[in-house]
Amino acid sequence: MKIDLTGKTAIVTGSTAGIGFAVAQGLAEAGATVVVNGRKQDAVDKTIAALSKNVSDAGKRLRGVAADLGTAAGCEALVKAEPKADILVNNMGIFQLQDFFEIPDEEWTRFFDINVMSGVRLSRAYAPGMVEKKWGRIVFISSESALNIPADMIHYGLTKTANLSVSRGLAKRLAGTGVTVNAVLPGPTLTEGVAEMVKDDAKKAGQSIEEAADAFVKEHRASSIIQRAATVEEVANLVVYTCSPQASATTGAALRVDGGVLDTIA
Repeated sequence: MKIDLTGKTAIVTGSTAGIGFAVAQGLAEAGATVVVNGRKQDAVDKTIAALSKNVSDAGKRLRGVAADLGTAAGCEALVKAEPKADILVNNMGIFQLQDFFEIPDEEWTRFFDINVMSGVRLSRAYAPGMVEKKWGRIVFISSESALNIPADMIHYGLTKTANLSVSRGLAKRLAGTGVTVNAVLPGPTLTEGVAEMVKDDAKKAGQSIEEAADAFVKEHRASSIIQRAATVEEVANLVVYTCSPQASATTGAALRVDGGVLDTIA
């Protein structure tokens, strides 16, 4: 199967690191023009330089917008800079281990604004243009934590469940338009954030970051079938397929790339 996104413009939010970076690279490798997003201009510039190096012919197909999409103003700035898109990957998100009784109101609001409202605002802005073209792809990066709510970050789990509600509902709202809307559910993935989270454990155990991440999966996500953390590229592969013409009959779906963590056949 050859995925060809030549002529398509893709916006990937929060794409200066982690899964977002890998998705941006995968889409660029498939021929798309990719708009990189991050909060700071220097991070956006470094990402474009890295992608230009990694994807030999992508230089002229890369653009960047620095904007804090956790705010309405930041979303407006992105839309003003890039008014149209064929593909929108709502990847931006945050997580933090925190006990329920220690999470103040403002943290619940911050997580909801960043993890949920950024995707709501941008989908609302870009979907009408996709409908006009009778083709478009919107992908929300959710998590296995949307269904397997973690006791140590309930506020995160709530936002990931909300991603599923929005993606499913929007898919139904856009029925018959040629625009698909899906959610992708990664499991434990070795992003920079996870690497930072297990760094101290790795040092204490004399392990590499990869070994510590795998040990975390075995201890805290024992139902994992692959028994390790996924790579960002493994997650990106599913996202790129979901954005492709080949995925035209897939919409309203919650697509799992969780390593089998969710112990269900559905």
